[in-house]
Formats: sequence, C-alpha cells, structure tokens
Amino acid sequence: SLLLRFTDDTFDPELAATIGVDFKVKTISVDGNKAKLAIWDTNIQNLYRHCRSSYYRGAQGVILVYDVTRRDTFVKLDNWLNELETYCTRNDIVKMLVGNKIDKENRVVDRNEGLKFARKHSMLFIEASAKTCDGVQCAFEELVEKIIQTPGLWESESQNRGVKLSNQEEGHGGGACGGYCSML
Repeated sequence: SLLLRFTDDTFDPELAATIGVDFKVKTISVDGNKAKLAIWDTNIQNLYRHCRSSYYRGAQGVILVYDVTRRDTFVKLDNWLNELETYCTRNDIVKMLVGNKIDKENRVVDRNEGLKFARKHSMLFIEASAKTCDGVQCAFEELVEKIIQTPGLWESESQNRGVKLSNQEEGHGGGACGGYCSML
C-alpha cells in the first residue's frame, strides 16, 4: 500500500499483502537532485527466500514496514534485519523503519516502541498512513536524502541499477552526479 501510494498516488483498501515481489520506478527531486528510484517490494515468506538475495545486492536503502495495529508485524522486524545482514552487500545501507496505518484507532504498537527499535538499530524512523498519505512522501524523500548524504552509497559500481541522481537543472554543474541507488 505504501509503494502504490508513493508511486501511483492510489490506495486500495482491499489490496492483499505482497505475496512475491513487486517493482516500481519513480523519479523525485531531493536536495536539488533528481533521483530515479527503483523500488522492490518483497515479503519475508520462506517460499521466496531463495530469490531475494538478488534484490538486496547493491541496494543503498531499505524501508522496513510494520503495521501499528498488528504486533506480529513489529515482532518480525528482527527477521528482516537478520535477512538484511545475511544478503545485503553493503555495510552502510541506509535503513528506515515505517510504522504504517496510523489512521486506524486500534493501535497496538506505540510510536515510542517504533522509535526505540529504530534507534537501537541505527534506522531512520517515521510513522505513516498509506490510506491518508500522511508521511508517505516524506519517508521516501528522507531515505533518499540520507543516501545522497552518504556518497559511497550512490557512487555505485553498478551503473545500471536503481536510482539515478542528476542535477535538477539541466546544463548546470556538469550534468549527472554519476550515482545510482536502489531500494527495497
């Protein structure tokens, strides 16, 4: 839902959880740079585990999402972090934690719990609602901003993947910044 809200500005209350993998591309402007995002949406089901190492390879940013109305999704965050540690090829990947569905009244995971978890694991943190759009754009922009502030991430050896960063104003400053980043 966050991915569709961010890329297509749509929300489907009947949308089922991601079963395998989804992929979207979107260009945004952050800090005077245009960033072309290649975003992979995956899940942690064992059925697709053998395929996921390729999604992590070369990724510069990752957003881990939990549902603030379902504690089990929060508890599973440790599994996601273990998977990142196992498959990610970068030590300096930018990680963000997003607590989704803040529009709902039956919250079971408090904001401070999310913030504490994010701090413990050196992650950016934001709460959002794909339904109301609160925090969605900000989450992706903050992640890209942090990637841009970490030049070793976007000066990637893989020039054909992910997010291309370039000067917003064509013809000024020598054109492209020359980096790419990809996010899960």
